[in-house]
Amino acid sequence: MVQIKNGDTISVHYKGTLEDGTVFDTSEGREPLKFKVGSGQVIDGFDKAVLGMIVGEEKTINVPPQKAYGEYEMELTMEVPAEHIPDDLNPKVGEVLQVQTPDGNTFNALVADVSEKGMFLDANHPLAGKTLIFDITIVEIHE
Repeated sequence: MVQIKNGDTISVHYKGTLEDGTVFDTSEGREPLKFKVGSGQVIDGFDKAVLGMIVGEEKTINVPPQKAYGEYEMELTMEVPAEHIPDDLNPKVGEVLQVQTPDGNTFNALVADVSEKGMFLDANHPLAGKTLIFDITIVEIHE
């Protein structure tokens, strides 16, 4: 049997859950995920976990934050006072806003809280700081 190595293009079915059992992503009901191993197309922990696996093999892996979306960083959060929120903006919790920094860079930030004082924005990836658990099944190693 051929084992997966760096540079191989493979297809996998997967289910991603959090430690509390919440499913955050799955290929169930969809085409398998196809990617080139070692290319950075998937998170590091997932990429390394498939090395040495063979077609049909199943595995459950735990990926710590540093091998997934990183630790949660308070530096990526900010409070915006009400007087700095444009009058035509009506932010709602859960909404993603595009924010521009003074030097002209833009990034997406989640509206985590809104009050009469202003709003609280969070630019961390939604899965930052979380251990991810994946059930992986290798479907195909492409020629």
